[in-house]
Amino acid sequence: MDQFSMKPERKFNKKFLLWNILTVLVLLGVCCLGYYFVNVFLNPQTPLNPFPPAALPTRFQTVTPTITIIQQDATWTGTPTIQPSATRTKAPTWTLRPEMITPSETVTPTETETPTITPTAGTPTITSTPMPASAEIKYEDSTTIHPDLACNWMGVGGKVVKASGDVLQFQTIQLGGKLENQTISRMTLSGNAPAYGTSGFEFVLSDHPIASTQTLWIQLFDNNGKPLTDKIYFDTYDDCQQNLVTVTFTKNR
Repeated sequence: MDQFSMKPERKFNKKFLLWNILTVLVLLGVCCLGYYFVNVFLNPQTPLNPFPPAALPTRFQTVTPTITIIQQDATWTGTPTIQPSATRTKAPTWTLRPEMITPSETVTPTETETPTITPTAGTPTITSTPMPASAEIKYEDSTTIHPDLACNWMGVGGKVVKASGDVLQFQTIQLGGKLENQTISRMTLSGNAPAYGTSGFEFVLSDHPIASTQTLWIQLFDNNGKPLTDKIYFDTYDDCQQNLVTVTFTKNR
């Protein structure tokens, strides 16, 4: 009995080995296929993709123009021109030689005049060019625009038009100066207050009428920042019938 083993003898199964090898190959193929799809998904332009997408067009960029505000010179100073004035020169004087002089004759030396130049100050001529626009200022009751506020309001409003009557929108209006020792500096565009018209504008100054004399000014600029008028000073009144200052700008050229 010692010569016999009680354990069963295992036989080598070739068919089982073949299925293991095929299983390993299938797993490797699945891994390679997964890597391929992930690579194509992350980078569609990869050479491994047989159907790459069309290239996207490049966005066209244009140069943004820069607006330059040109300021006019405040004053022009003329330069005086010195013009010479001619003076008459006397005729030349004949002088006798010594051998031609007799003892009884006396020769008196004469002086020759030298022309002089007298400076004459020229008067410069300054020609002023009128501004392209003008302004008309009126005073009225604010209830025509704000009927619900009665006398609890004061401000400046108006519109910008051409000489032909056409409206001008997007023009810059600046209000500045002082009111009751308070500095005023505001800007707006024509067309922001349609209650005054298509090109209307408005500035609110106070919740009650205030009297002032030439301490506030208003000025019109075009959409490039070039002044169309000078600073136009105006008064305000402590009167409910004159608590709205209406300004009509008219561009003449």
